[in-house]
Amino acid sequence: MPVISIRIDEKLKKKMDELSYINWSEIIRRKIEEVIEEEEKKKKGKRKDYKRIAEASVKSYEFFLNYGGKSSEEIIREWRDKNWQL
Repeated sequence: MPVISIRIDEKLKKKMDELSYINWSEIIRRKIEEVIEEEEKKKKGKRKDYKRIAEASVKSYEFFLNYGGKSSEEIIREWRDKNWQL
């Protein structure tokens, strides 16, 4: 098994020595594994979901057709103008 070294200040080392019954190597190993798992989940979450992208595209096109081929900006402007006239 490979070995890594870390540096800690003397105050922290003293506290660790006071708790000598704790397997610090195991604690550090577990924490490293946790961080790696979290980072891998983040990377996985950044992958593009092409199915959702396609569904959103279809919905966007349906919206476009339902409102007479106007852009969302034009529709929002119309709604705002109507509210100001009330």
